[in-house]
Amino acid sequence: MTKDNPVVTTTESSRGPLQVVRRQQLLAALQRDGSMRISDLSHVLGAAPVTIRRDIAELAAEGLVRRVHGGVALILPDDAPTADESPAAGQDPLVGRTLGMLVPSLDYYWPDVARGVEGAARELDMRVVLRGSSYDSEDDQPQLARLVGRMGVDALIIAPSMDAPSAERTIEWLDQVDVPVVLLERTATVGSHHAVMESVVTDHALGAAMAVRHLTSLGHRKVGLVLDANSPTSQHVRRGWLDATSECGLDSDATVVAVVPDTRSPERDTVLDGVLDRCRATGTTALLVHADAEAIALVQHCEKRHLSVPGDLSIVAYDDEVAGLFSPPLTAVRPPRRSIGRAAVRLVADRLADPDRPTHRVVISPALRIRGSSAPPPA
Repeated sequence: MTKDNPVVTTTESSRGPLQVVRRQQLLAALQRDGSMRISDLSHVLGAAPVTIRRDIAELAAEGLVRRVHGGVALILPDDAPTADESPAAGQDPLVGRTLGMLVPSLDYYWPDVARGVEGAARELDMRVVLRGSSYDSEDDQPQLARLVGRMGVDALIIAPSMDAPSAERTIEWLDQVDVPVVLLERTATVGSHHAVMESVVTDHALGAAMAVRHLTSLGHRKVGLVLDANSPTSQHVRRGWLDATSECGLDSDATVVAVVPDTRSPERDTVLDGVLDRCRATGTTALLVHADAEAIALVQHCEKRHLSVPGDLSIVAYDDEVAGLFSPPLTAVRPPRRSIGRAAVRLVADRLADPDRPTHRVVISPALRIRGSSAPPPA
């Protein structure tokens, strides 16, 4: 041992009596069965999975056991340890770990989140297995089970469908799974005490409020709201809009509030035209629109009706996926997509390094990008 590279060991005398007994029972169970899943060991030994994982980490560092997908196996005298099974002294325990990622779309919003996850994982020498689901998914659990079972991931970073019929069952399964779980842009509670799950979310209500305050600062007194019918973000945008209109002294009942169906619906154009009709009838001069596609469609409907944006109607988009590429470039609220992904990896890394740490919920603020679609109301 040198001063620069100290070797720290855990001696038998430094462990509590319960830990000593539990380690002996764990090793005895492995001698009997060869290998076991962490969930089975937790049941047999009557200890929490995080406690079992900590014991396994110690035993692996001492060369007595080796981690296998979803569990642990005893190292026999004639086993030849591989580089993965027997890390060099001082090697980061995160190196070589695999993160399973499941998101509801691979072509809108989520690619930048995935890039944030990939970048942060690469810095820690971890790898990512990315899978796509759907906002219409009725059951995410089979894909998640494959990531944990067949792919053997060490943690899950996921945005499950919270509106699916199976959502409650999926959350219960995630609470029992043997790997750390971080929710992306979702929150959930588990158990009779409603304990929170680890999560990273954008403060979408704050983003909506920022948009309303921007429009009122320009002189608008009637700021309407248009929402995407299928987005789980819409409820948070609506809440922020309501809070901000009240704070700014606006009457939320005297303006436009509309929900737009997706592009597959034959009702979409009719609803968009109805929004503009209601703007004229109520004297609404500005709209907060979630998301970009709906905001762009509204501008195009304005053009058909010879209405100027922002001369006759100011529009602020929520998402900023493509809003800045449109003409005119749309003022937009931009969620911190890459930061969401990076923060999720950091939560996983901290959980793997310290299984007993308190549950963390990270909330990140979005940004307002002021462009050419917002201006003072017409005189």
